Amino acid sequence: MSLTKVDIIDSIYEKLGIPKKECTSIIESVFDIIKDDLNNGNDVMISGFGKWIVKAKKKRKGRNPQTGKELMIDARKVVTFRPSQVLKKTVNR
Repeated sequence: MSLTKVDIIDSIYEKLGIPKKECTSIIESVFDIIKDDLNNGNDVMISGFGKWIVKAKKKRKGRNPQTGKELMIDARKVVTFRPSQVLKKTVNR
């Protein structure tokens, strides 16, 4: 089962007792800040959790796996995530 935005909002509401409307606003603001920074080409690091990194991929040759036909894949940006050592240790307990 996946953790959803609603699950995060509910958890904050239960732990801190902040009204759900405020919890939603806080979470939306945090996600907007992260998205804006990534959109500007900046990396985002949260200590003890991990780092999101924006990488540029060059235009390259590819192949359609169904037809085998060659095609060009456009240049693009991708976001990768590298977990911190703390997160890795927590997950691997």
